[in-house]
Amino acid sequence: MTTADSIPEESGCVVSIGVFDGVHRGHQSLLALARSRADALGLPLVAITFDPHPMAVVGPRRAPTSLASLAHRVELLGAAGADRVDVLAFDESLASMDPVAFIGHVLVDRLHVREVVVGQDFRFGHGAAGTFDTLDAEGRRLGFRATSAPLTGDGPERWSSTYARSLISDGDVAAAAEVLGRPYRLDGVVVHGDHRGRELGYPTANLRWDAPDPGPAVPADGVYAGRLHVLDGDLPAAISVGTNPQFGGQERRVESYVLDRDDLDLYGLEVGVSFVERIRGQQTFDSVPDLVLRMSADVERVRAILGLPG
Repeated sequence: MTTADSIPEESGCVVSIGVFDGVHRGHQSLLALARSRADALGLPLVAITFDPHPMAVVGPRRAPTSLASLAHRVELLGAAGADRVDVLAFDESLASMDPVAFIGHVLVDRLHVREVVVGQDFRFGHGAAGTFDTLDAEGRRLGFRATSAPLTGDGPERWSSTYARSLISDGDVAAAAEVLGRPYRLDGVVVHGDHRGRELGYPTANLRWDAPDPGPAVPADGVYAGRLHVLDGDLPAAISVGTNPQFGGQERRVESYVLDRDDLDLYGLEVGVSFVERIRGQQTFDSVPDLVLRMSADVERVRAILGLPG
């Protein structure tokens, strides 16, 4: 679904633009509006996103953690209504492009845009100088329409990537799911760990991701109820995030125990880990038997949260 091909001038399209990190409910509302406009005009909807996050180029020290891998973001944009997703490589050249030049080169010359739909606070172009008013003025001059979508949310907080990150960082994954419209998912590859979980009767899949700093958002240390997403389905899991201080660990890890399964060979596979609810924070215990007893209780709590039989 990612492409940089031109759209024929005689057809044109509706375009929505944004980083769309996490494709949260605010993004979904924006894309629903764009979808309705595309349907009304009988045109395809193109979602434009950027990789890496623009802040990774213009202000690396302020670059945020990501809420979805690029592949997952593209998948989510398609599910939210985009017929096609264009991923623009955000580099110094794009960062320095004048807003009017971006409109002419990307929206008009390549996509032959008929309407562009963005959020009220959308900014673009060199120095973030471009605004909705820029799009509206250029649209009137060049023959396309600009539509702004209102900011949305529940209660005092609007749905935003920043808000979702803060909730995940605090371990409040249930609240983050309300912002995202689904449980937060962390993608990676299963790698070998210390194999200590298998020795304790709870073999785990140790997740590692290949992403530049600052990498993906990782929930606060603790134990979570969730699911492990593999090619042939979603598996209920108890998920541990932390350094494993019980055994003097130093490396922060995300490890998932798939309930009642000790026959899985997942090494080298790309998987996703979804976080449904936090059970407790990271702890140490007086003895290994005490740890195992608590792990057993954690697993039963996961069953209850996920609605599984005991």
